[in-house]
Amino acid sequence: MPAFFAPDGTTLAYHVFGAGTPLICLPGGPMQDADYLGELGGLSAHRQLIMVDPRGTGRSATPEDTTSYRCDRLVDDVEALREHLGLDRIDLLAHCAGANLAALYTARHPRRVGKLALITPSPFAVGLAVTGEARLEVARLREEEPWFAAAFAALEAIMGGKATDDSWTAIDPFFYGRWDAAAQAHHAAQEGHRNDEAAAAFGAEGVYDPAATRAALAAFDAPVLLLAGEVDLNTPPSVVAEYAGLFPDAEFVVQPRAGHFPWVDNADRFVATTAKFLG
Repeated sequence: MPAFFAPDGTTLAYHVFGAGTPLICLPGGPMQDADYLGELGGLSAHRQLIMVDPRGTGRSATPEDTTSYRCDRLVDDVEALREHLGLDRIDLLAHCAGANLAALYTARHPRRVGKLALITPSPFAVGLAVTGEARLEVARLREEEPWFAAAFAALEAIMGGKATDDSWTAIDPFFYGRWDAAAQAHHAAQEGHRNDEAAAAFGAEGVYDPAATRAALAAFDAPVLLLAGEVDLNTPPSVVAEYAGLFPDAEFVVQPRAGHFPWVDNADRFVATTAKFLG
């Protein structure tokens, strides 16, 4: 597996799928390896996917300094990868929590980013909040599903501060557009692929400066795609739409009947949208 060195000497690994112009892909979690991204539903037929395993996950080494898991410090790892690949500019795709890293990288190195695709993005880096009512509103769209009653009760328990371990398991179906065998297999395959210690440090106090990041992104004039899942409980479309408004040249797309993993819910639809944007 190809690898490169971070500025602190940590060896970081990445997976390569497909051929053509590279697209650097940052996984979410936070601090989960890239396995769950697969080939993004077949996007590798259009671009060469460079799937990064963040430090301390997958095939990447564990650093001695655990504060290096902070999102703001991971920016240097992305820049080291760009230099390793010999690219003057990179196209960047990020999912979920990886969007926080992509936002910080873009804010710090705006001239190094050609196109930016944020897929069901976490909005912490830009200071947007997802309210409990917004999540409940999206959840209610699934009321005809056979699993809805138990899942919605569990979600209300979580929102009310009365969650149990079973509550978190019960809401799993909300994160996919269809809770079918493919979704269940994708969910099960993620077990053990996240570094929990790293995840705790990723968004530590002082990591984000939303005002500064928003100001930098307001001056970022390259094309941006923000893709939301219509029934994504994690980042509802209303929040992604607000996020899109922070950029001067953003395309906001809602994928119908998609949850937090739109390439799993409808690979053809996801690939058509992202490939058209990326060119």
